Amino acid sequence: MLALVPGGLSLTLRDAAVSISRLPVSSPLTVGAFVVLLLLLLEFIGLPLRLYQTFVLERRYGLSAAPLRVWVGDHAKGLAVSLVLALAAAEFVYAALSRWPRWWWLATAAAGALAVVVLARLTPVVLLPVFYRFKPLDRASLRSRIESLSERAGMPVLGVYEWGLGDKTRRANAALVGTGRSRRILVSDTLLAHYTDDEIEVILAHEMGHHAHRDIRNGLVLESLLIALTAAAAAAALHILWRPLQLEGPADVAGLPLLLLTAGVVSLLTAPVLNAWSRRNEHRADRFALRLTERPDAFVSAMRRLAAQNLAEERPSATTLWLFHTHPPFEQRIQAARAFLS
Repeated sequence: MLALVPGGLSLTLRDAAVSISRLPVSSPLTVGAFVVLLLLLLEFIGLPLRLYQTFVLERRYGLSAAPLRVWVGDHAKGLAVSLVLALAAAEFVYAALSRWPRWWWLATAAAGALAVVVLARLTPVVLLPVFYRFKPLDRASLRSRIESLSERAGMPVLGVYEWGLGDKTRRANAALVGTGRSRRILVSDTLLAHYTDDEIEVILAHEMGHHAHRDIRNGLVLESLLIALTAAAAAAALHILWRPLQLEGPADVAGLPLLLLTAGVVSLLTAPVLNAWSRRNEHRADRFALRLTERPDAFVSAMRRLAAQNLAEERPSATTLWLFHTHPPFEQRIQAARAFLS
């Protein structure tokens, strides 16, 4: 984006999109053509690094045995989903810019908040099955323990599904996803295969802690506020810079890289705060699990096993922790658990 915004490359892409659509710079067809060209450019630039990060390194360190064709298939699916979402977002933003030049960012913030809620509801039942296989957890003894946990926690029994990670990675994971009727706990097959029932029970109690503390709902509210902040910052940047950047007007689609750059800056600046908030939620869910299960030994062994299996960094630097870690380091979680129980 830094290369596109001040130089003429964004204008060149815009002119190519206009040549394809044969319509003005803010027309829906021109916007769509520009988005496709921009995504293709980003894909061309980023593909080698993405291949190295998510395929070469994963295989080198034994975290994945999936063949290249599986990686290519998943990458193609991800690119298709990204294209659909990017087209929908860009078309709305530029329609709002044309119709409400002064208040387009408010309309964008409202639409973004609605999209966040809808995607949270649909992700477990529509998007995730595109990449992974799921089935209801069929271990009767473990299901019975989960039902007992739910009763002791005073919450309705959540749907628990086996998450087919093993075809693509050797990492172990569990997650609480979805909202309303689509809310469910996902437990990876790699976790079910190598962990004791006590360890799995503690991990699932942690996920129930997120449910009990309404972390998904609070996360959606926070994400909506962040979208509003990003839209306001983008509107300010566009108002100041559209003339220096030689755009035909604020609704010129060549300004899209500027909007994306502004969003990236806001994301970078807010990441430490959001990550700290997420780590606080994880610590709170850990305490919930310890109170509910009263299995500190199982918690400690599960944390150590997860750290070893996922090749987690034991002592990340402060900068790494602030910028990248949504979860506390495993050793910190173990120490906090021991302090909580002492």
